[in-house]
Amino acid sequence: MSSQAILQAALSGFLIGSIYGLIALGLNVIFGTIRVINFAQGSLLMVAMYSSYWLWALAGVHPYLSPLVSVPLLFVLGYLVQAWLVSPLLARETAREPMSALLLTLGLALVLDNLALLFFQADFKTVVTPIGTARIRWEGLIISVPRLVGCGTMVAVASLLWLFFTRTDLGRAIRAVGQDRQVARLLGIDDARIYNVAFALGTALMGIAGAILVPFYYTDPSIGTTFILKAFVIVVLGGLGSMPGAALGGVIVGVLEGVIALYTQAAVAQVALLGLFVLLLFVRPMGLLGVERK
Repeated sequence: MSSQAILQAALSGFLIGSIYGLIALGLNVIFGTIRVINFAQGSLLMVAMYSSYWLWALAGVHPYLSPLVSVPLLFVLGYLVQAWLVSPLLARETAREPMSALLLTLGLALVLDNLALLFFQADFKTVVTPIGTARIRWEGLIISVPRLVGCGTMVAVASLLWLFFTRTDLGRAIRAVGQDRQVARLLGIDDARIYNVAFALGTALMGIAGAILVPFYYTDPSIGTTFILKAFVIVVLGGLGSMPGAALGGVIVGVLEGVIALYTQAAVAQVALLGLFVLLLFVRPMGLLGVERK
């Protein structure tokens, strides 16, 4: 295998891995605050992708402009899910990571997937725009423009999240609740409201991720499963609750996925990737940038 082919695979993997990282950021915002793994995150990504698709199909809105609609829509949906469904369960349980809330998000995922199947059927939906197939040639390498946009978006979103969590009162309040809910409550922070906002924020990020994916990826009711499994691997690999870990984990998964696929079938590459993931967890269970919880 030539070095040029390996570089091309690594570059393509790096770009798609950055989009994986963008999806994982939403998961980490929710888990880092509420300590609930949101199994519905993939289905919420599917909702975002359908929002971008229908805005393009019905109103001619370019997918990259669709977050102006999909992000507020997903934010409100996430806020209501947390306030009306998850919060009552959290109030009844004393466990730090309640199983009932986890199962509820799994049930929500099944509901959303089947509603999409009912209304939109199982047909693949695709958005056709000039940027979807645009390519840049550089030093013999081919760079996908929509994936490059996705990489830049991930960097921008991660940077804005860092500024939000470190420079704003609301962001610091979210971090405080994530670190110790009881102490934050004693300091006068409304932890229930913070939980609602954190869940909504993690959900709203799917509005951005969906808009990034639609120009070069198909949309169907089961699309969320394709990405959420990788997102779970990424958040555990990078460290549950770690924002930099989500970005780093996404890039690592993307590069390994691309390079390993050069030497074997795609299915075998996935098995090899999961094997490396399990091996790493034996060495560092908290992930690359995660902190061991006591």
